[in-house]
Amino acid sequence: MGTVETRYLDLPHPVRLDCGGELHPVRVAYETYGTLSPRRDNVILVCHALSGDAHAAGLAKAPPEAGTRDGFGAEERDGASGRGLGWWDGMIGPGKAFDTDRFFVVSTNLLGGCRGTTGPSSTDPATGRPYGADFPVITVADMVRTQRAFLDVLGIERLAAVAGGSLGGMQAMEWAVLFPDQVDAVVMIASTHALHPQGVAWNAIARDSIMRDPDWQGGHYYGTGRSPDAGMGIGRMVGHITYLSAPALEDKFGRRLQFADDLRYTITEPEFEVENYLRHQADSFVRRFDANTYLYVSRALTYFDLARQHGGGSLTRALEGVRARTLLIAFSSDWLYPPSASEEIERALRALGKPVEFNVIDAPYGHDCFLLEEARQTPVIRRFLAPDRAG
Repeated sequence: MGTVETRYLDLPHPVRLDCGGELHPVRVAYETYGTLSPRRDNVILVCHALSGDAHAAGLAKAPPEAGTRDGFGAEERDGASGRGLGWWDGMIGPGKAFDTDRFFVVSTNLLGGCRGTTGPSSTDPATGRPYGADFPVITVADMVRTQRAFLDVLGIERLAAVAGGSLGGMQAMEWAVLFPDQVDAVVMIASTHALHPQGVAWNAIARDSIMRDPDWQGGHYYGTGRSPDAGMGIGRMVGHITYLSAPALEDKFGRRLQFADDLRYTITEPEFEVENYLRHQADSFVRRFDANTYLYVSRALTYFDLARQHGGGSLTRALEGVRARTLLIAFSSDWLYPPSASEEIERALRALGKPVEFNVIDAPYGHDCFLLEEARQTPVIRRFLAPDRAG
């Protein structure tokens, strides 16, 4: 696709938040790929997961020190160029799942982010200092309302599709619920209508590791020369394990040692390859991500519950107003966002007579499949978005 530059847009009006307040000013970082049709009816909004950003495809004009594609299998697949490559580059472009010969694809950094969109590290106009822990608590619905306000400024009233994996899939379904008359199709991948208790627990551990780091300083660490890198690194290690599966870890690492077959009997240094890998993930993550953003976005992900928030406890009732065609993709080895969660959404939509397709892809990489199994998702998505399937 070539080199892509992230752009920025300041919203003209405050964003209303579920916590009861408003946020202003709000800046949104975004990228676009493809050509907007004269009727402005070929737009696909791509929503990113917890640690993503607006750079979804192409090569970044200014590659970061650590890229969003750093992860399980990414180094081997992408090589040195992976650092500047968009996190869903294999899915966005000419002839790909989200075909830029046909669609105008928009990717934004979500509200609360640290890669250009207003978040805890942004300046609070009331104090002139970074918000830190004074940033308002946000929800997935707040993220979606911010995206809606952003598209309003671009003059885009309707979306041909909203797509995303993990937290991105939550945003996609929230779009269909909040703005049912403005979304033609939803592509929800490796996601859920509400995080299972085990996922809630793992997220809590990751957040606690940050807040227990003395360098977190109650969330006001900006400009102090200290930041909770140790705590966030541990949080990332914990989180990363949840993205993988036991067979994938066995296949990639087994019990292989770093130093041939020599145990050095140390309690401080990593001796197994899997330990070294996790430390690499931690070090890479803290170079590109803000700890407070991790706390806020992780909390928003945990709050997400379509049935409770929109259906009085009933998922079917929450989805009653959905008009979009829905494609659900899940992966057999994903225990964090298991296929059963997507199946519950499918059952609710079918009970309402809504158009829905559900595909389970048999793959061994756990939750990370939505980033690694691009080739197997592509034909499914292309069929779903084909012109003869719309309408």
